[in-house]
Amino acid sequence: MADVTRRIGLSLGADICWPICYEDLVDRLDRAIPVGGDRVRLEIERLTIEPFDLRQASRFDVVIDRLTHWYGPSREWIKKAIILNGLYVFNNPWSVQAMEKHTAYCAMMRLGMPVPDTWLIPPKEYDESPDLQPTLERYAQLFDLPKIAAGIGYPSFIKPYDGGGWVGVSRIDDESGLRDAYEKSGKFVMHLQAGVVPFEHFVRCIGIGPQVHVVRYDPSAPLHARYLEDRDFIGEDDASMLRDMTLTINAFFGWDFNSCEALLKDGVWYPIDFANPCPDAQVTSLHVHFPWVVKAKLRWSVFCAVTGRKMRQNLDWEPFYEIADRDLPGRQKLAAYAAVARERFDTERFEEFCAEHLSQLDEVAWDYFGTDRARGAVRQKIEALFPEHEWDEFTDYFWERIQRWREWDAAARAAS
Repeated sequence: MADVTRRIGLSLGADICWPICYEDLVDRLDRAIPVGGDRVRLEIERLTIEPFDLRQASRFDVVIDRLTHWYGPSREWIKKAIILNGLYVFNNPWSVQAMEKHTAYCAMMRLGMPVPDTWLIPPKEYDESPDLQPTLERYAQLFDLPKIAAGIGYPSFIKPYDGGGWVGVSRIDDESGLRDAYEKSGKFVMHLQAGVVPFEHFVRCIGIGPQVHVVRYDPSAPLHARYLEDRDFIGEDDASMLRDMTLTINAFFGWDFNSCEALLKDGVWYPIDFANPCPDAQVTSLHVHFPWVVKAKLRWSVFCAVTGRKMRQNLDWEPFYEIADRDLPGRQKLAAYAAVARERFDTERFEEFCAEHLSQLDEVAWDYFGTDRARGAVRQKIEALFPEHEWDEFTDYFWERIQRWREWDAAARAAS
């Protein structure tokens, strides 16, 4: 039996808490995993930012990327390492770079998902260039924005066609509010989207590989309270549909780690925001859901590294389009899309791998998230984000919620 080393790299920006917890959990697991006649050992390393030779070898087998959606040098290193060195990265950097929310809406409309009516609106302001004025004079049509909004109906939402973090998003209840929001939109290309109001549930589904966690969500709450603690708030049929929707979107765009927001109204789940390929991963937003994300990242990255999973560099949408063009009820179509997604995520092999090699993770994580070391990781994030006079309060706040997760987890494992 040969000893083989697999290296997982963490490409990080402002991330603090989850990398500490991830590294600590890997340290507490058995790093020698027997696979295919070899004994595979894991090493974890944080990536640094520096000049690089395009032909240099890569030390890494898998990289968890939290930086390259906005930082070019790291993105270009990752792209070269995929092409030249066979690196596996989540997420696919070309897809993240090219696929804005606008494309995501169009693609899921093509697959028949009930995306609310959406219009693209030219920007209010422009960067000056020699060709701008003649282009606008010759081809830019005057448009009646209130008329478009009236056709969509109020309330509606105006938001950038790309981006995240709720930047530039406004609820529009009347023509006055519409004019004000558009005047303030500056150089953003905007979407105007029909509101799904009133709704019964607002959820955010976190997908990591073939794993999906459905969370009730309140975007109107402060950041630390948006992810709600409700459990069993929807039935299994709805949960299954949301898992299928999330897996379909993620596999379609080559995103191993993404979140999908959806609203339930009159028995229909409307996907409203699902191009989020660098979603929340910090305890200061996830709190009680934070351990699930850390564990899911660990499972998927270890599986990819140990089994030598190959990166799907090119997107292939034809299998999804072939299903879209069949005469099938909507739920059957979604199940067929999800079957393609599960195959692409190698779900059956993943689940077998976790059962055989990572069965101790649940117990190890339950124990770890009760330690001073884990509390210290939470504290470091608090001190980086909150004013000093709130450090103790919010350390206690988030730590209490992690302990609530431990109570739930212990009860669930005892019952199974």
